[in-house]
Amino acid sequence: MCGVRAAVVGHVEVVEFARVPRWPASGEIIHATDVWSEPAGGGAVVARQLALLAGRCELFTAFGDDEQGRSAVRRLAELGVDVHAQTPPAAPTRHAWTHIDDRGERTITVLGEKLLPAGPLPLDGYDLVFFVSGDVEAVRSARKAHFLAATLREQPTLHDAGVTIDLLVGSASDPGERYDGSLDARLVVLTDGPNGGTANGEPFHAVDPVGPVVDTYGAGDSFAAALAFALARGDEPARALDLAARAGAAVLTGRGPYSSQLALQR
Repeated sequence: MCGVRAAVVGHVEVVEFARVPRWPASGEIIHATDVWSEPAGGGAVVARQLALLAGRCELFTAFGDDEQGRSAVRRLAELGVDVHAQTPPAAPTRHAWTHIDDRGERTITVLGEKLLPAGPLPLDGYDLVFFVSGDVEAVRSARKAHFLAATLREQPTLHDAGVTIDLLVGSASDPGERYDGSLDARLVVLTDGPNGGTANGEPFHAVDPVGPVVDTYGAGDSFAAALAFALARGDEPARALDLAARAGAAVLTGRGPYSSQLALQR
């Protein structure tokens, strides 16, 4: 075992996936060739990738008090994730539709409000906590871990929490993840798909997938999870970025976010 005790704080949504030849034009009817469902979203994908690398991972999240939420907890347990679920009153479990086209690109429609885990949370003593989403007190609880990673998508919450972040990960091509430099972050990594990305402004290279691109859903979250894991266990940044790039590339070759995530040989 690697000895990294890992947890994730973040949201989950039940995602209905449909593989289609292309994104439909306005008014067009298009037929899916494959349909399936998984509990996914940033919190779930990061947690499952960490579970594969660290042996187990705990996920602090929120679900509606409904069968969709209970079913998602059972599925995540099958994936090696120990779920600590809050149930906000009168809030249904969030859903999403995701279309995967013949290039493997995903297009997502989200239904319902994001259910955010609220702090304080019992996160003292963890080697790694990855903050995907939640409230300010959840961030401050996560900071009690030895290593705190976070996503750039939650910049306002991170700014309000006012804590030091060991790793901040975002996408250079996503307008919602533009970084203004205002956070106290030791390492800022911006990904740029097949072009690689930058780490504190220094470029790094992507890794080509071993096989055709099937599905891009979850590749970025798996990259971020693997990077956080490697840095938390003490890897040098170059080695950590290589593991992360291989984790992101692995996801591209499988159906959905979980079928081909990278696992360490034990």
